[in-house]
Amino acid sequence: MTTVLLFHHVLGLTPGIHAFADRLRESGHEVITPDLFDGRTFATIDEGFAYRRESGIDTDERADAAAAALPSDIVYGGFSLGAMPAQRLAQTRDGARGAVLLEGCAPVGDDGFGPWPPSVPAQIHGMDADEFFIGDGDADSAREIVATVPGSELYLYPGDGHLFSDSSLPGYDAEATETVMARVTAFLERVGA
Repeated sequence: MTTVLLFHHVLGLTPGIHAFADRLRESGHEVITPDLFDGRTFATIDEGFAYRRESGIDTDERADAAAAALPSDIVYGGFSLGAMPAQRLAQTRDGARGAVLLEGCAPVGDDGFGPWPPSVPAQIHGMDADEFFIGDGDADSAREIVATVPGSELYLYPGDGHLFSDSSLPGYDAEATETVMARVTAFLERVGA
């Protein structure tokens, strides 16, 4: 069993995030899904970012508080916006077992959260024509991690959807998500206690 701290995307802690976490739990893992938005969910990415900006919520502070309540030897995961605190914690919190980054990946090194620890593998997923994952350079950052961190993997799926692994959203891709789930489960087995 592996403990996973899984952060939601900018639309909030949706039923699709709960469903994804439940599937990991069914595989025997402990999954914690903190709500960084106080129960609020949004229909569009723009609405989610507007709420985050206008509310003054510090998602990093909330992510740190969630992590502080757990042992350090866990896997950090996140969807899109949630991949950012997951990546930061995996890179900076001693003892991390790994990172699962779904549809988001920040630069490594001086542009990001510092160097990636060579003992912390990452598994990164995104669509090969996603305007955010490809267009914003996330895939390039993911390739850098895979090239330098042993045991790291990047998986690209055909399509242009963003948040494709959230079953409660219109862009959900069931086939791609089944493959994501199989790969994430295998990764958790590999890096778990």
